[in-house]
Amino acid sequence: MDYVSALLPPVVMAVFFIGLIRVIVKTQGGTNKAKEDAAVDAALARAESGRRAPVGSAPTDA
Repeated sequence: MDYVSALLPPVVMAVFFIGLIRVIVKTQGGTNKAKEDAAVDAALARAESGRRAPVGSAPTDA
């Protein structure tokens, strides 16, 4: 029975990994792509606006 306890964790991890890969592949493109692209564009715009602030100015977030 030692071999069962030795093989169980890698098998469980492999099953979860395969499931994760399937979810990632299924969620690429389609209707979710527009939402993901919009979220990335918004995050990039926030990062760019924060980077373009003058060096000596304080943040204006209230």
